Amino acid sequence: MNPLEIKNIDGTAPHGHGVVWMNVPYAEASGRPLRLQVVWPPMPDWSSPVTYPTVVFVQGSGWGEQMLGQWLLALAEFARRGYVVAIVEHRPSDVAPFPAQVEDLRSAVRFLRENAGRYRVDADRIAVWGDSSGGHLVVLAMVTDGVAGAPGVHDDEPLGVRAVIDFYGPSDLSLMPEDPACSQLLGGVDPRQHADVAAPAAAATHIRPATEQALPPLLVMHGSDDDVVPFDQSVVLGDALVAAGHRIELYRLDGAGHGGGAFFREPVMDIVDRFLRESFEP
Repeated sequence: MNPLEIKNIDGTAPHGHGVVWMNVPYAEASGRPLRLQVVWPPMPDWSSPVTYPTVVFVQGSGWGEQMLGQWLLALAEFARRGYVVAIVEHRPSDVAPFPAQVEDLRSAVRFLRENAGRYRVDADRIAVWGDSSGGHLVVLAMVTDGVAGAPGVHDDEPLGVRAVIDFYGPSDLSLMPEDPACSQLLGGVDPRQHADVAAPAAAATHIRPATEQALPPLLVMHGSDDDVVPFDQSVVLGDALVAAGHRIELYRLDGAGHGGGAFFREPVMDIVDRFLRESFEP
């Protein structure tokens, strides 16, 4: 019988893996708990009280029930660049219509700021990011922030986010192709037939001149061949922001459709990373 062979490898490397806090409850609304999935970047020393710039991500779902793990692997990889990433669960539109989803996003940001130490959040460096319907929600949260009486705003205390990222989100539901999800968000009203009902959920409704409204910078990524949310939706948003004197970076991904891995590949993530670091500068 051969003797046991023991092989040695270097075990002195510092602690370097991240962690995901699963199903962190941040609020309860409409009789259901709402949760966060919080991803930490690799930390050499978990005993250190270090905090990290934080991205609050709203997973797109046609404003319905979300698959919160849809982009979890890609976002965990992005967290390796030195960010805390928190994926937000909001109420589905068949449980609570607009603006419940904006209310939930605002509650999630406030929860993370109030619990910044526990979740390693740098409360002075928070951004919001969403894809598809999540992009729609983060932009609405941006343009209504601090405006008492605006949809989803119950006080005039601003959230203080430093940057906003919108991946292929709609900006004006009255200009969208026919989509039952848009109607359900508005309580069963077709936005194409009732522009007055759709107006509160349109970003341009709330955009004011930069001399009156200080907005954080916005980064938009949208596919040229998107057959769910047409690229023109981002053009409508960009035109309104530029006309009002606000800052927007708009990228068209040539040949890309609605979502897909093209949006989370390294060249795009490099742009997102650069945009966030510039936005977080003092």
